[in-house]
Amino acid sequence: MANALTPELAERNAAVRDYAIVTAAYWGFTLTDGALRMMVLMHFYRLGYSSFTLALLFLLYEAAGVLANLIGGWLATRYGIARMLAVGMTLQIVGFMLLSLLRPEWTAAMSVAWVVVAQGICGVAKDLTKTASKSAIKITADRAQSQGSGQLFKWVAWFTGSKNAMKGIGFFMGGLLLDQLGFGMALWSMAALLGVVLVCVLAFVPRLMGKRKASQSAKELFAKNRGINLLALARVVLFGARDVWFVVGVPVFLYASGWTFTMVGGFLALWTIGYGLVQALAPYIVTRSTDGLSSEVPAARWWSAGLAVVTIALTLAVGMQVQHLQWVVVGGLVLFGAAFAVNSSVHSYLILAYAGSEKAAEDVGFYYAANALGRFGGTLLSGLLYQWGGLLFALVGSALMLTACWLVTLALPVVRAHLPQTP
Repeated sequence: MANALTPELAERNAAVRDYAIVTAAYWGFTLTDGALRMMVLMHFYRLGYSSFTLALLFLLYEAAGVLANLIGGWLATRYGIARMLAVGMTLQIVGFMLLSLLRPEWTAAMSVAWVVVAQGICGVAKDLTKTASKSAIKITADRAQSQGSGQLFKWVAWFTGSKNAMKGIGFFMGGLLLDQLGFGMALWSMAALLGVVLVCVLAFVPRLMGKRKASQSAKELFAKNRGINLLALARVVLFGARDVWFVVGVPVFLYASGWTFTMVGGFLALWTIGYGLVQALAPYIVTRSTDGLSSEVPAARWWSAGLAVVTIALTLAVGMQVQHLQWVVVGGLVLFGAAFAVNSSVHSYLILAYAGSEKAAEDVGFYYAANALGRFGGTLLSGLLYQWGGLLFALVGSALMLTACWLVTLALPVVRAHLPQTP
C-alpha cells in the first residue's frame, strides 16, 4: 500500500493546484477582455470616430482601475480572493450586456457616454480580477517555497506571460467575432463564455484564500515601503510609455498605411502573443540571485535603459521619414515588445518580492493602481498626441516616459524592508 503524502508535499500539491485554477480562470477573463478592446476600437473607428474620441472611449476603463486596484486589494484581504474573482467576472458580464444594448439610432454623444460608462464597469472588473489573481500567486508561491527560491519569479513570469498571450488571442477573437456575429451577438457570446469561467471559480477556488486582517485606515493602506513606492512610480511611466503610442497610434497608423482591420488585428494579436511568450521566458533571461533582489534590481535598470534606447531610435526614424516607414515601425514594435516584456515581468516579480505576505493583496493593489494610472495617462495622451502630431509626437512622449522610468529604477533598493504589521 502506498505511503500517505507528507504534510509538506500535500501542501505543495495544493498550492500548485490553486495556482493552476487561478491562472486558468484569469486566462478566460483575459481572452474576453482582449476581444472587447479590439471590438470597441474597430467598431467605432469604422463608424468614423476621431483618434481622440477613440481614446476617450477607454478613459473611464483605465481611470476606474486606479480606485478598483486600491479597493480591490483591501477587499481581497478582508473577504478573500475567490470572492473578488467572482465579483470581477460578474461585473465584466454586466459591462458586456450594457454594451450590447447600444443602438445605431442613438446620437454620437449618447453613444459615447454609454460606451464610456460600460467600459468603466469593465475596467473595474478587470482590475479587481487582476489584483485578486496576482495576490493568489504570491500566496501560493509562498506555500510552495520548498520547490526552490526561484519559484516566485517563475510562477509570476508564466502567469503574466501566458495572460498576455491569451490577450493576443483575444484581439484576434474580437476581430473575428465582430466580422462573423456583429457587435451585439459577439458581446453576448463572450458573456456566456465568462459565465462558464465564473461557475468554475465558485466551484474550485478555495473560499478563504488570501483572507487576512485588512488595513484599518487610509494612512495604513498607503504607507508602503520604499521599494513598493518607487516601483509603483516606475510602473506609472512604464505603462504610460507603452499606451501613449500603442492604444490609438499604432492601429490607426497601420490602418492609414493601407492595412485592413483583419491585418491590424492579426498583427496586434501576434505581437501580444509574442510579448507574452517573452514574459514567460524572463526567468531564463534575467540572472537570478539567492536573495531575490541583488541581480533582479540591476536587471530592471538595464532593461529600462535598453527600452528607452529602442524607443528613441524609433522616434528618430519616424521623424526622418525613412523609406518603408511602416515596416520600420513594425520592426521597432518587435524590439520594443521584447524589451518591454522583460521589463514588465521583472517589475511584476519585484512587487511580490518587496510585498509582505500578510497583506500581499493590498501591496499588489497599490502597485496596480499605479499601473492603471499609467495606462490612463498613456491612453489620454495617445489620442491627443496622435491628433496633434501623428505617430512622431506619440513616440516622443513614450521616449520621455521611458527615460523617467530608467531614472526611477536607479533608486530601487536591493534589500527588503518590511513595514511593521498592524496589531
